[in-house]
Amino acid sequence: MPAMPGSATAARQFHASPNSACFVCGKENPAGLGLVFESRDDGRMRAWWSPGPRWEGFQGIVHGGVVSTVLDEAMSKAVSATGCEALTAELTIRFRQPVPSSGRFRIEGWIVKRSKRLIETEAVVESADGREHAHAWARFLALSASVQGPLVRVVAAPDDGEHFEVDPYEAPELPGQERS
Repeated sequence: MPAMPGSATAARQFHASPNSACFVCGKENPAGLGLVFESRDDGRMRAWWSPGPRWEGFQGIVHGGVVSTVLDEAMSKAVSATGCEALTAELTIRFRQPVPSSGRFRIEGWIVKRSKRLIETEAVVESADGREHAHAWARFLALSASVQGPLVRVVAAPDDGEHFEVDPYEAPELPGQERS
């Protein structure tokens, strides 16, 4: 929600730094998924996952939000493996078939294209026999200090710690987005 005209605002710079308490890969998060990603020679990031009933939505099926989170993390790992700090700007998931909670799955993420600060990525969840269960496409916004000027500035009203907005004059223009 925008700050009221004339009210004080606070701006802060975001950083995409590793976090040992990360829900997906954090080694210090006992409630997390505990995935361990490894870099492949082709630049892709890979992890193996055996979800279990703890992550079910419907009985026997992993919750779609958890699957989406795992896919987002795989793409984020691919981006961060290049030394770039970035945040997810857009995420699309196609669920091709349910992800059974009793299975073992290969999670893989990779970069498709990079132009200036926008990084396009993809990721998959595949069963051990190679069947694709979910596919994701995402665009990440680079926060690299190598780009001139502030990249993402969050403007929040001091009396509203729950809402924030990206300053439209500092945010990049995404394809299909028009500035007003």
